[in-house]
Amino acid sequence: MKAMLLNHISDFSTPPLQLSAIDRPVPARHDVLIEIHVCGVCHTELDEIEGRAMPAFFPIVPGHQVVGTVVECGADATRFRTGDRVGVGWIYSACGECEACLRGEENLCDHFIATGKDVHGGYAEFMAVDERFAVPIPAMVKDSEAAPLLCAGAIGYRSLRLTNLQDGQSLGLAGFGASAHLVIQLVASTHPGSRVAVFVRSAEEQAFAKQLGADWTGTYDELPPYLMDAVIDTTPAWKPIVKSLSALKPGGRLVINAIRKEDGDKDSLLELSYHEHLWMEREIKTVANLTHADIAEFIPLAGKIPLRPEVTVFPLERANEALQNLRRGGINGANVLKID
Repeated sequence: MKAMLLNHISDFSTPPLQLSAIDRPVPARHDVLIEIHVCGVCHTELDEIEGRAMPAFFPIVPGHQVVGTVVECGADATRFRTGDRVGVGWIYSACGECEACLRGEENLCDHFIATGKDVHGGYAEFMAVDERFAVPIPAMVKDSEAAPLLCAGAIGYRSLRLTNLQDGQSLGLAGFGASAHLVIQLVASTHPGSRVAVFVRSAEEQAFAKQLGADWTGTYDELPPYLMDAVIDTTPAWKPIVKSLSALKPGGRLVINAIRKEDGDKDSLLELSYHEHLWMEREIKTVANLTHADIAEFIPLAGKIPLRPEVTVFPLERANEALQNLRRGGINGANVLKID
């Protein structure tokens, strides 16, 4: 099968992924083999390519927002039938036996396996996965729309739950990429009385946020005319963390939705003041990975609302261009690879 392979850490001075021919996977007893239709492009792939989230081995097929059709079932796989359309997110597997897994927090499992980082992912024609970690895709959701829902949407869903936001309370979004542009649509449905303020750099992104219902938009150096009950940070940088804390009410919560932070602006942390940013019981909560339940709950909800991601579609062979597009920033919504 054809796949885009990452052979080593790259600084993007040359295209990091190479189109290659590799063996088609063979499903194990409890696996399903998926013929991939599309795979979303996530900032975590940039973290892997640039070495902030080191892949388990090289060469590796990245990608963890996978939508496709089941074409083969392992000997003991009974959950799906051939022809079923399914999705696979960041969680490829967990042990199912540890304390974290048994209390429903498999995202915290010591043996958490990440799709496209610890095993081959979705920048390819086929992938195999344990049937327990595949989710059905509702008929009303298109392939290209489903892909970003599997990670950007589902992690936004988990982040929103972790804010403990009540309807009518105010929410801030730091950054307005693939995840945040879905969160704002989710909030409009689940918290119709809440105002959403968006902190983002470019005028284009601010206009996009306004289009999707933001009550206020501004840069990270600006503050809205009211303080936030909660803020979700979806950026790869440190500066928005410090600035977001300034926008929180006493007792407010900042939820950081990022696998890794880049080091380019880590000096921003020197501006962190206990009295100004943390005192009055303000708190910081991080999001670690996803559970299977997060995705399984969110995808049907997204279909019913309905959430409609803004997507730009690239063919698989142009994965490097899609990644560069994401790396430059300023895109509206999400990039998705289409596998012919």
